[in-house]
Amino acid sequence: MKKYQRIFEYLSAFKLQIGFYVVFTLCSIAFSLVSFGGLPFFMKLIFNEPTGLPPAPSNPYDILSVINYKLAVYIQEQGSEGPVKALALICGIIIVAVFFRNFFLYLSFYVMAPIKNSVVMHLRKDMYSKLLQMPIGYFTEQRKGDIMSRMTHDLNEIETSTVGTLEGIIKDPINILVLLLVLVYISPQLSLFLLVLLPITGIIIGRISRSLKKQSGTLAEKSGQALSIIDETLGGLRVIKAFNAENMLKSKFLNLNHDLYVLRNKIQFRRDLASPMSEFLGVLVLCAILWFGGKLVLDGMAGNLTPEGFTLYIVLFTQIINPSKTLSTSFYNMQKGAAAYSRVEEILKAPIQVDANEQGMLMESFEHSIEFKNVQFKYQDKLILKDINLKIEKGKTIALVGSSGAGKSTLADLVPRFHDVTSGEILIDGKDIRSYNLNSVRKHISIVTQEPILFNDSIEANICLGMESAKTESIQHAARVANAWHFIEKKEGGLSFSIGDRGTKLSGGERQRLTIARAILKNPPILILDEATSSLDTESERLVQDAINHMMQNRTSIVIAHRLSTVRHADEIVVLDKGSIAERGTHDELMQTNGIYRKLVDMQEVK
Repeated sequence: MKKYQRIFEYLSAFKLQIGFYVVFTLCSIAFSLVSFGGLPFFMKLIFNEPTGLPPAPSNPYDILSVINYKLAVYIQEQGSEGPVKALALICGIIIVAVFFRNFFLYLSFYVMAPIKNSVVMHLRKDMYSKLLQMPIGYFTEQRKGDIMSRMTHDLNEIETSTVGTLEGIIKDPINILVLLLVLVYISPQLSLFLLVLLPITGIIIGRISRSLKKQSGTLAEKSGQALSIIDETLGGLRVIKAFNAENMLKSKFLNLNHDLYVLRNKIQFRRDLASPMSEFLGVLVLCAILWFGGKLVLDGMAGNLTPEGFTLYIVLFTQIINPSKTLSTSFYNMQKGAAAYSRVEEILKAPIQVDANEQGMLMESFEHSIEFKNVQFKYQDKLILKDINLKIEKGKTIALVGSSGAGKSTLADLVPRFHDVTSGEILIDGKDIRSYNLNSVRKHISIVTQEPILFNDSIEANICLGMESAKTESIQHAARVANAWHFIEKKEGGLSFSIGDRGTKLSGGERQRLTIARAILKNPPILILDEATSSLDTESERLVQDAINHMMQNRTSIVIAHRLSTVRHADEIVVLDKGSIAERGTHDELMQTNGIYRKLVDMQEVK
């Protein structure tokens, strides 16, 4: 149970409600005992002739003898109609007991439902919050489909298999324990025999359920792979059709789908075995008790156990079978849900490598410079950046150039702290960036990426992302500066036009201009531009570049350059090679050195 510590932490907030649940459950069980306790006396009245008053019970705690005596007194007092009135009284007591049994049963369900739903809600909330906190590098190592599977399939599995069994895990053991105590009270001899048999049945059920966790873990992994294939198929449909790769992907998916089919069957077969097996084992134990108890009664060795008491013992034992079945099914389900829970816990317990430092200094403004001092960065023991020393003065434009894999994007990502440096430090206005509150740092930075990142929402919602209180006039102004207003006003609904999944209803240039409008609306002093024009046609490139030039005015800009022609006028060009600064200077200075930059320029001009 230690592995479910997080769930128990969620449950700790509902101590009072769980207390009520236990009380209502006990009340339900108590009235259930009353209703079944009347059956032996009902049977006695029907099949036995009244023979006068039995002797008064010497032990006031012998409940069965006391009830039997009181019933005989009542019958004698009622005269000739005594047995009939006694039957009516017993039936009335049974009806009232059953009513209150079900009334308290409903109250226990009513109390438990919000508790179960709250556990799932908190798991889903914590998991989503943790994903938002994880560094960018975490997601490069994970399949998107696998993460989606953990957020959907695994959480649903936990909801049905683990949280869904909370009722049974609390109620059924209480039910079984109370019934066992009553059975021990009725006949200690029979109960001793029973307590020997029950653990044997538990061991048999436990052995069968052991493999469920491993099979469920494999099922969750394959479900994640299936979601990844679906995501890749939907995202790359144009390429798949162009290269006639439909059959290859179809075959890959169908094989995986068949594996899922086989695994689900195995798990279902084993889980469905829980209820019939526990019932069969329960009947075996019942027959053993019938034989042993009957033998005790026939041999005159039953002690104080009367025929009515033996009948009640058998009736109450049959009531243990159902909660035992439910408890064994719950145990199977928890084993099945344990694999899903482990996968969710992997995310929830993953270390947060970038500390938000919520209690840190607030960065009120950007005044002087951004400085990299002896910066190194490793990812999974691989050195990405080394010995970076660079100072970016306020209002200057710095271009980062170099071959693919040189570390340009990683260097830029260190400024908004998508990663933290392994050694060295980054200073903003002379203070270590890690000493600032993370959100206050990011408020001063806007990013425009090579691939426009848009959401399935309206144009207005995409422009004012994170700035929901922005006024319409400010949004329109940002759109005009970004050369986007002329196409926005032509759309049906204007700013309220829904752009579709990832902005598919817009052209590439229109999507990029929306991301620029978003950056302009934020109005930050620091800009990070990842060559926003490299994938556009000539006309769109001109409009986007013009918008970028407007946006960069009076701002400190870090430009990741792929097309070197776009950074000729940068205040300083930094050439990265294998994670180090190889060259730096203006365009003219670097062209004269005949180094790496000159070679890169020449190669692009030849193209």
